Amino acid sequence: MKFKLLFLIVLLGLVCCTWGQVRGGRYRNRKPIEKDTLMKVAYVDSLVKYREKLDSLQRIKDSQEVNQEKDARFFRIFTPLTYYNSVASNILRLDFGNNDDVNNAIDKSLMTMYVRHPEYVKATENELVEARALQQNITTPIHHKVKFTEDETFVPNENFDTSMDIVLRRPNFWTFTGEYYLQFLQNYISGNWYKGGESNYSMLASATLQANYNNKQKVKFENKLELKLGFQTSRGDTLHSFTTSDDLIRYTGKFSLQATKNWYYTLQAIAYTQFMRGFKSNDPIVYSDIMSPFNLNLSLGMSYNVSAFHDKLTGSVSLSPLAMNLKYVGREALITRNGLEDGEHTLVDYGSGCTIELTWAFSDLLKWQTRLYGYTTYSRAEIEWENTFVLQFNKYISTNIFIYPRFDDSTSRDDHHGYWQFKEYVSLGFSYSF
Repeated sequence: MKFKLLFLIVLLGLVCCTWGQVRGGRYRNRKPIEKDTLMKVAYVDSLVKYREKLDSLQRIKDSQEVNQEKDARFFRIFTPLTYYNSVASNILRLDFGNNDDVNNAIDKSLMTMYVRHPEYVKATENELVEARALQQNITTPIHHKVKFTEDETFVPNENFDTSMDIVLRRPNFWTFTGEYYLQFLQNYISGNWYKGGESNYSMLASATLQANYNNKQKVKFENKLELKLGFQTSRGDTLHSFTTSDDLIRYTGKFSLQATKNWYYTLQAIAYTQFMRGFKSNDPIVYSDIMSPFNLNLSLGMSYNVSAFHDKLTGSVSLSPLAMNLKYVGREALITRNGLEDGEHTLVDYGSGCTIELTWAFSDLLKWQTRLYGYTTYSRAEIEWENTFVLQFNKYISTNIFIYPRFDDSTSRDDHHGYWQFKEYVSLGFSYSF
């Protein structure tokens, strides 16, 4: 006990001498130093001491070949500086230095900080015990024991050996579209109408069917079938209950091979005739009939795909420098009327032609469809220009305006119109497209 007391007195004397040197030596004959400067100096000194302390602990740890697991005794070094009661009691023991070197080094470091920088002490051991934040009796390293288990690979219960059918579907390059309309017109005029005239009724049915093939590479095959049939009645016609106002069966087919982006090599076929016999009012003569005439035009050339105004104007232009036209007339009485020699039912000639088919959708309500067909043998010419203006009120109600001028110098010449022919009508009715 006497030795402990003597050692404590010597230690306190050393502390007082050191403090006197600091007060009398470092700051003697100097100007007073500001408090902030003293705090900075003290902070730098503490960092230096911490570095020395850590280096010494690391050397001790390496010399004893401490394993790589964490040692719980080091927590007092890295936590905020706390005054522990055991530090002073361990240092004042007579057998100090005979214990564990790690504990001795930690105690020396802490005692150095207590003596030189007591202002850094943030708490005491008693305060930590009261707050239940301190684990007592930590004398041996704490090792984490990890239990390793084998990784079990998950094996599903499903049986993947079952057979599977693979279905390969070829792309469908065909597209099908259609337009239909049925329209009526009624006109009533009383017998005493001051301008005269007669009442009449008319009906027009039309169907346009298309089946087009396009493999998106170089081959296109387009097919269009147009069917039109219209009737009209008139009180002034005493010979016929009704007559045809429009009668058409026409097929247009084009087989195309792509040459450039919009140009195609094209083989085109156009065939057309009508459904019923054609009469004039109060005239018993038959002017036309099914297969009288029948026209087949085969042509070879190039076609150009038209797409303009953000796809509002679409269609094609076909130019055929090589063309053959076959005309057949079944009725004997209509042979010469259609430009054939008397007694001949067929006429084959060669020439060139062109076909222009365009659709211009001005808006959702108004659309213009036009078809210009021309064929010439350089001795005769045939030109047809069909124009249809469709005013669509809604999905099922529409009005059609049809204008159709035609030139054909193979027929007999009219005294008033010459070789020109003209047809026009306006109709209102039901329409449907898909």
